[in-house]
Amino acid sequence: MAIGHVVHGLGPVRAVVIHGWFYDRRVFESMLPALDPEVFSLAFMDCRGYGSSRAMSGTFDVNTMAADAVDLASHLGWERFALVGHSMGGKAALRAAASAPHRVTRILALTPVWAGMAPFDARTLELFRGAVRDLNLRAAILQNGREGHVPAAWSRWMAQKSAEASTVDAFGGYLESWALSEFSGQIRDLPHEILAVAGAADAGLPPEAVKATWIAHLPNARLHVLGDCGHYPMLEHPLALASIFEQFLKTA
Repeated sequence: MAIGHVVHGLGPVRAVVIHGWFYDRRVFESMLPALDPEVFSLAFMDCRGYGSSRAMSGTFDVNTMAADAVDLASHLGWERFALVGHSMGGKAALRAAASAPHRVTRILALTPVWAGMAPFDARTLELFRGAVRDLNLRAAILQNGREGHVPAAWSRWMAQKSAEASTVDAFGGYLESWALSEFSGQIRDLPHEILAVAGAADAGLPPEAVKATWIAHLPNARLHVLGDCGHYPMLEHPLALASIFEQFLKTA
């Protein structure tokens, strides 16, 4: 059974889109009016335990996300396709590309988590683990993601959406995987063109961190920094991000 998903468009530019830790595929909805359906076929998937895949069991980790993304492309009859990944979805996109290097055309990584372990100290890791069951901690993480420069009501709303969109087991399982798994040595020779998009105001994954990992270690990666943007460019600057989709993915 294919992972839960929605395909936007019937165009020749094909990509599987993997969401991040908070929320599900619906995080991209505000971008859809700017993504030409005659140009794109974008498969927005819901990771296991999230959204339309909420009832699906399995191991909630980056490897499973990657395998589900490749399997979804096969289900859709796509031999060649790009990968788009946000946050933890960026880490999953690297794993998927490594597993199917001849099928993946290129990778668009949005405020992406790196293939190595997250640079969390013990206190930060425990804070994130506490957020698995505490919505106030989820809201605090979101609030701190732009150094407090977002309305508190939005942070509370997004925390609530994350709880509605995912099971506790999935939310907790994916955290352990995206934060602690390490496979950076297995992806440094990826041949794909990669565009990593960082938010200039992203306190959790600032441009300097993306540059020190994705750009430093992947030979065909380049960096695009979005000004006045935090960790959620699809919500903060949907039109600008849609333009990046068009410019980068259409050149495959």
